[in-house]
Amino acid sequence: MADPNARIDAKNRDFARFEQVKKEQEYRLAEAEAAEQFDEDFRIRTCDLGKFLRGNEKDRRAFAQELGEGLEQIGFAILEGHGVDPRLYEEAAARTVEVFTRPTLEEKLRYRAERHGSVNQGYFPIKETSDIHPDLVEGWVFCRRAFDLDRSASESYRWEDFWPIPGAEPLFRRLCQEHEKLILPIMQSVLTYLGCDPHHYDRRLSETNFGLRLNYYPPVRPEDAASGAARLLGHEDVDLFTLVPAPRIEGLQVLNRANSRWIRLNAPPGTIILNTGDYMQRITNDILPSTTHRVSKPRDEGLLGKARVSFPFNVYLWEDEVLEVLPGLPNPKYPPVKAISFHTRITSKYYGDDYAVDE
Repeated sequence: MADPNARIDAKNRDFARFEQVKKEQEYRLAEAEAAEQFDEDFRIRTCDLGKFLRGNEKDRRAFAQELGEGLEQIGFAILEGHGVDPRLYEEAAARTVEVFTRPTLEEKLRYRAERHGSVNQGYFPIKETSDIHPDLVEGWVFCRRAFDLDRSASESYRWEDFWPIPGAEPLFRRLCQEHEKLILPIMQSVLTYLGCDPHHYDRRLSETNFGLRLNYYPPVRPEDAASGAARLLGHEDVDLFTLVPAPRIEGLQVLNRANSRWIRLNAPPGTIILNTGDYMQRITNDILPSTTHRVSKPRDEGLLGKARVSFPFNVYLWEDEVLEVLPGLPNPKYPPVKAISFHTRITSKYYGDDYAVDE
């Protein structure tokens, strides 16, 4: 096994051969507390999605401009006015804790993650969410197949095949359905900003695949705090975009590539943090970046003894869909590629070379 200290000191450029979009930034995967520099002045833009959902055509164009400018600048935005009941997020946070703490480790390991299609789905033990880094987080990825959503499969669906406790699937299904309502408004706004047909992705994103990732960051033990491990390594998301309801405990940090400093992102309760991923950078010809982010230990030592949870919703395409630069964007830098090849080539840096699928 590789030296764990070497993995803690690793940099993203050590794994550059796996990347499928241009990424020139360089950073340590784990936070180096004494060496990091922070951007205390930059503010992630807050955009009112209600302008699109409940406004007129002028309002929709205004939202598209605000969102597009924010994403082009940094790859992140904070969404308010999205219409999702904040009480749903409170329930989901409490239930996330139960998903990880009620079952025994032996019971959770029955659901150990395996690749289905493009995505590694199932349970990831603490320090094993990636082969390259010992993160201080337990993860659990549920894609569309884990929910009783598709009528054609409803008769054979069994929640026990995916969920370790009863009652979790209906709650998180409702959460996913609320977030699914936001996929087309966001994508149509992005395409409007880029001067493309706003409905170009409507078919691809109707009942598309997604990944709901539940993250449980247990209280940080003194030996883990001293080890140099991070709560979640610096990385870029692979997807089109991610929706993350604002967590209660700080930790999310975003890399400002303009100055190589980290931005502490503390979004207001009830808002959604939106960020673009590798799929989006590929199809927008590098206009909208896949921005580096990580989860650090909180600065307040009183919070080290508290668990942190998050439940990002990753928007994917089905495996047979083709990623190609949007029509109308000049000088395409990337050739067309199937989503499954693109996705698994990148994520094989986390799971090993044999994870990649070439089609």
